[in-house]
Amino acid sequence: MSPLPAKGELLRGPEDAAEQAAALERGRLLFAKPCRFVHAAQQIDGLLDSDMPEIAFCGRSNVGKSSLVNALTGQNTLARVSNTPGRTRQLNFFELGEEGGPRLMLVDMPGYGYAQASKSVKADWQGLMFDYLRGRPNLRRVVLLLDARIETKDSDRAAMDLLGEAAVPFQIVLTKADGAKPYWLQKRQEEAAELVRKRTAAHPVVITTSSETGAGIPELRAELAAFAA
Repeated sequence: MSPLPAKGELLRGPEDAAEQAAALERGRLLFAKPCRFVHAAQQIDGLLDSDMPEIAFCGRSNVGKSSLVNALTGQNTLARVSNTPGRTRQLNFFELGEEGGPRLMLVDMPGYGYAQASKSVKADWQGLMFDYLRGRPNLRRVVLLLDARIETKDSDRAAMDLLGEAAVPFQIVLTKADGAKPYWLQKRQEEAAELVRKRTAAHPVVITTSSETGAGIPELRAELAAFAA
């Protein structure tokens, strides 16, 4: 499936419009299926043994990973939303879909860049993350979340470096867009587009989302549903 146009990008004709509509419907149908927590891993030897296509979500602590997973699946309590940044220190696996139909494994990765996390926890997390990224043949894409309300941090750029080093394709998704002023949101979208142009592993389309309003959720569902098998 060709990439969905970025927000504001014009479709080239009726064929593109029809293709986009079909992609959005495939995404809606897949993410309307049951999604359940199946496994958690804190060490590389504890990873789930699965050949199902995987989509991993990563980003700074408190960027809204769990809220986005909940919004995508329409299940408000599927992924735990913590009020304590840096609390999630494991890979959480969620199986989306039903036996006999298209399925995906969604992976909620530990947050990075939380200042109060101990150095040992940071080191453990970085090791687990990199080992998972470079050693998971069924990992199809990493969704890298950036908070639309604040500037890109050094830790975000370090994560992009890590993804590039691991040769893992990733897609930037802006979160919490409802909390950003229009002028600032446009600035963040332009900045994200520039980051994409400089990274060979980056997907060309940046999606802007809000778990509160649902903005961008159908488009992200459509992008990810293309990997289901």
